[in-house]
Amino acid sequence: MIGSLIKELRPRQWSKNLLLFAGVLFSQQAGHPELLLRAAAGFLAFSLLAGAVYLLNDLRDVEQDRLHPRKRKRPIASGRLPVPVVWTAAGVLLLAVGALSVWLGPLFAIVAAAYLVMNFVYSHGLRDQVLLDVFFIALGFVLRAIAGVELLRPLSPETALSPWLLVCTFFGALFLALAKRRRELANAGADAGRRRVVLLHYTPVLLDGLLIVSAASSIMSYALYTIWPATVAKFHTEALLYTVPFVAYGIFRYLYLVRASEGAEDPSQVLLTDRPMGGCVLLYLVTVVWILYRR
Repeated sequence: MIGSLIKELRPRQWSKNLLLFAGVLFSQQAGHPELLLRAAAGFLAFSLLAGAVYLLNDLRDVEQDRLHPRKRKRPIASGRLPVPVVWTAAGVLLLAVGALSVWLGPLFAIVAAAYLVMNFVYSHGLRDQVLLDVFFIALGFVLRAIAGVELLRPLSPETALSPWLLVCTFFGALFLALAKRRRELANAGADAGRRRVVLLHYTPVLLDGLLIVSAASSIMSYALYTIWPATVAKFHTEALLYTVPFVAYGIFRYLYLVRASEGAEDPSQVLLTDRPMGGCVLLYLVTVVWILYRR
């Protein structure tokens, strides 16, 4: 039963919460162990929070999941995980998140609470609303980025929330959400409406167009960030511009996978299993760390 519960928490999806480290990385404070510890605690808090959300959502969607060729194998949908156990686990996880949030500060707690409320609203109606569904997914990533900054403020009050962090995160996450819908639509075929109601409102042509717009917006917003005068003044270098090719390649690679791989329906799986994508992310991070911390 423990194995089924862990599987239901979907730890592979927790890679999305690595965004909680963006604040400490780009504020050039990754060399401070106490701030790194807080970022790690924030990552844990959002991972546990996401796990609780997955449990509650799967309880709500159990009948629909049983119609899906992959989701019907989940522990709740298959009946391997009893409902009382799921409710108890969700409660324990939310209590743990509450305790971590109190330690990380009131602003972090507010952002975590907003994330929970947003997921509740999304699951109870907005996920069936065309376009709003992908916007809410993107906003979830924006909240993660904000949380990664707010958790630093109790020990580092001068840490500022960059509007570029929010813009780049929003467009990048919107691109991933649209790519997910495009792959879901392709995988579902004629069964799209039974698997996810909102897919009835999307067409391949519409999603392809939106993907191009969001991909271009993601690359341009990041490129502008690297050469923005405030960015150059903050880091005393224009070298971040040389990381733009990594971002462009990552987005183009994902566009390719959306067409070529059924697994592109899950961005976390792509990050963990596609070697070119994983290598691109690793090289990007190594380059950013070298540029920001070489002095």
